[in-house]
Order: sequence, then structure tokens, then C-alpha cells
Amino acid sequence: MSAKVWLVGAGPGDPELLTLKAVRAMGEAQVVLIDDLVNPAVLEHCPNARVIPVGKRGGCRSTPQAFIHRLMLRYARQGKCVVRLKGGDPCIFGRGGEEADWLAERGIEVELVNGITAGLAGATQCGISLTQRGVARGVTLVTAHTLDGSSPEWHALAKTGTTLVVYMGVSSLQQVQTGLLEGGLPAWTAVAMIENASLAQQRECRSSLADMCRDALAFRLKSPAILVIGQVAAHAQTLPSLCVA
Repeated sequence: MSAKVWLVGAGPGDPELLTLKAVRAMGEAQVVLIDDLVNPAVLEHCPNARVIPVGKRGGCRSTPQAFIHRLMLRYARQGKCVVRLKGGDPCIFGRGGEEADWLAERGIEVELVNGITAGLAGATQCGISLTQRGVARGVTLVTAHTLDGSSPEWHALAKTGTTLVVYMGVSSLQQVQTGLLEGGLPAWTAVAMIENASLAQQRECRSSLADMCRDALAFRLKSPAILVIGQVAAHAQTLPSLCVA
């Protein structure tokens, strides 16, 4: 591997969900910039690397993105093999695109390595098929946390007829609920709220759109969590459930 930056998806948490390519990149890395949500257990695949935490968590003190950019650039220009290790997939709400563009503009070679995103892994391990035939015509991934602080078009999303998988939505549950109900999504629409996807401490709370805020409070739902909104959540009992409660 020549000196460059690898933007690697570490998956949702379970180390066994890493790809072979991710393991190879980490094994040859000299510097690893690791996100806060990456399971530390995956670092066993980085035996020769300097590991630098660059965590970013909603509502907490976070490493500035500009600083992360400069770190990647500095080590790459030193001829190091750099791995930017991200939770889930680097291009699913992981800033992978903006980091790749920033580095490429400065002449740094970049390679993206996909990882399994939490919305897929969490749903599957709770027995939910996001695009179950005859129930959902597709799936829409959306974040409730935007760069400019604006809200997604929940009214429009309510009319898509797809399963909605909402990332970073715990602090915005009321806005999600209100927007989807006002957009015409039935109050009885099934909802699954899944915390710590794919980890041993994964928990799930089943509810409906009408009751999701009340049930999340009683459940003490915490980040990181994803919301699965759509009737596929109601059909989960027909699939083997692998969720650890």
C-alpha cells in the first residue's frame, strides 16, 4: 500500500462484521484516526499503527472536522499509510464524501472501504427486513441531525411509501413524530427504536408512531440509536429475532 488515506467503515460495532478489505487496510496502517463510535475491539487489526482518537458525538465535546482534515493531510504528506476509521459506512452519514473531496483537492490519494451501516445491521438483528416484499417498496435513510440545524422534510418523507430509517434521531423524536403524523403517516405505523446496534448490549423498543415518544421515555432510549419506521417493524415477528435485550 502506497502512502495515502483509506476511509474505512468499521461497521456498526460487532467486530465480526468487518470486511476483509477493512482488516487488510488496518493491518498495513501506520496511523489510524478512530471515531468515537468504533468498537475498540477492532483495533486488534492495527498492530503497528499509532491510534489517534478523533471522536465526534452529538451533544458532547467533539474533535473539530477541520482538525481531522489537517491530521490526515499531515500524516499522508509524511508518507504514512493513514486509515480514517469510521463507525458504520464512511459514506452513510459518516462525512466520507467531504473528507475524500478535501484530500483529493490537495493531491492526496484516497480509497473508500465500505462498512455495514447501523440502520441495516440493527434492523436485521431484531428480525426486521427493511424491504420485505409486499410490505415496503424501498427504504429511505435519513438523518435528523443536519449541518445547518434544519429539519428534514418529514411531510414529504411520510408520503414516500418506504421504510424510514432515521439516524441520530433520539434528541429529535418529537419533531420526527409530529412531522410524520402531519404529513399523513398513520398513527398506527409500526416503529422500532434500536440502541447500540449489533453489540451485546443492543436493546430494542417496539412502538407505534403515535406512542413512540412516550415509549422511548419509559424505555430510557439513549444514543447511539436508530429508528425504523414502517410496517416492516410490525412483521418482524415472522423472522428469527437475534436481538439481545
